[in-house]
Amino acid sequence: MGELILIRHGQTEWSLSGRHAGRTDIPLTDAGEAVAKSLAPRLARRPLTAVFSSPLGRAVRTAELAGLTGVRPDADLIEWDYGGYEGLTAAQIQETRPGWDLWRDGVIPGDAAHPGEKLQQVAARTDAVLDRIRPLLDDGDVAIVAHGHLARVLTVRWLGLDASAARLLGHPHPGTLSFLATEGEQPFIASWNVP
Repeated sequence: MGELILIRHGQTEWSLSGRHAGRTDIPLTDAGEAVAKSLAPRLARRPLTAVFSSPLGRAVRTAELAGLTGVRPDADLIEWDYGGYEGLTAAQIQETRPGWDLWRDGVIPGDAAHPGEKLQQVAARTDAVLDRIRPLLDDGDVAIVAHGHLARVLTVRWLGLDASAARLLGHPHPGTLSFLATEGEQPFIASWNVP
């Protein structure tokens, strides 16, 4: 059975400053492009059965620069819709909501383009992705290019845990790789947040 390779998109201005970038399509910085290119040699050594990407430009561009081909956009891989917190840092949110925690407290509704999404809605999307990907792993490795919070939710759902357990994983840095695998029937994290 193959491994599921999670690739977080390269750095953007918003990831650099800690701003929540859900549905807003922020381009990669020059550093983000360089890191995405640096992934190519490592990924070239892995024959991939399939590659999926968030349709947002930062993920699509990361896939392209990393040398991935045959990439299939999947709307279920878009980052968490942060609603009214889109574009804000955690510190800015806590100014009006002291003690706020994304995993516990969620988001508030935003405008029409950012209505907001509950954690369980994000989990349902990642479950749908995993349902589509698991059969493909019988033939080899599958790569996903996506976003930080979504990758954390997808990972804990891979492990069979409640989506709220995603708070226990460190946030994957931009342009890093994580590997999910199984041993027998038991899913596990083979490696996490690898530069």
